[in-house]
Amino acid sequence: MASETPAAARTRRDQLRDFLRTRRARLTPEDVGMAAGGRRRTPGLRREEVAVLAGVGVSWYTWLEQGRDINVSVEVLDAISGALRLNGPERIHLYTLAGVNPPRDGGPRATSVTPELRNLIEAWMPRPAMLRDRYWNLLVLNGTARTVFGYGDTDHNCLVTFFTNARYRAMRVHWASVAPDVVAAFRADAARFPDDTEFGRLVDDLSTVSPDFAELWARHDVGDHVQTVKAVLHPEAGDLVFDKTTLTVADRPDWTLELYNPRPGTGTEDRLALLAHAPAATSA
Repeated sequence: MASETPAAARTRRDQLRDFLRTRRARLTPEDVGMAAGGRRRTPGLRREEVAVLAGVGVSWYTWLEQGRDINVSVEVLDAISGALRLNGPERIHLYTLAGVNPPRDGGPRATSVTPELRNLIEAWMPRPAMLRDRYWNLLVLNGTARTVFGYGDTDHNCLVTFFTNARYRAMRVHWASVAPDVVAAFRADAARFPDDTEFGRLVDDLSTVSPDFAELWARHDVGDHVQTVKAVLHPEAGDLVFDKTTLTVADRPDWTLELYNPRPGTGTEDRLALLAHAPAATSA
């Protein structure tokens, strides 16, 4: 943005502080699929909950909301916009107050994912498919994956969703028995990048909002990605069982492509077809 006087910058950051606080206050944990977590002294989401939903550090988000002079990026502002469920004008307003040139509303989000990968994931429809990075951040997922597995617009990370998205958790068959394997697999992935502090930040932030995750992480269990079957109880389609195939992207070995096929003999393929053509799915 164009240069501004120190006084103007302070005014802008003060407005950013008030804007973020009011946007956070208007949302409840239930609005974003999180457990309420007991009585609250003030309405709305807590700062750490917004940080987890956006995939940013709690301290960094606190500084942003306090109006401190810190650097921000397009990707982070987009994530915060999604976490706070900002509409188009609000998103542009956030960019302006953060001192970043607003992108054209509705324009494509900058990403390094190739068109070929995106086309593959979309072509896998009506079966679920997704692409995630080393931190289990969701880079791309097709519409079926959102519908079948319960991912919402504010879900940016598989691990965070597993522990904080109430709808996802309710749909996942045998959630409690699967959870230790999920955490053990994430620890194994994190161990492959010992110098990457982003893993520690993610673990710390998730631990503050999910006692279940904190308890499992403290066990220090390590395991491989051995879960090859994923079963969900969908509220409209009923029991859905998938064989999961996990592939590593050749030119990005820290990216993982997950492809899901209906398990033969379970009736999943027929239920999936009905779900894809249901009026509620086509009108969304």
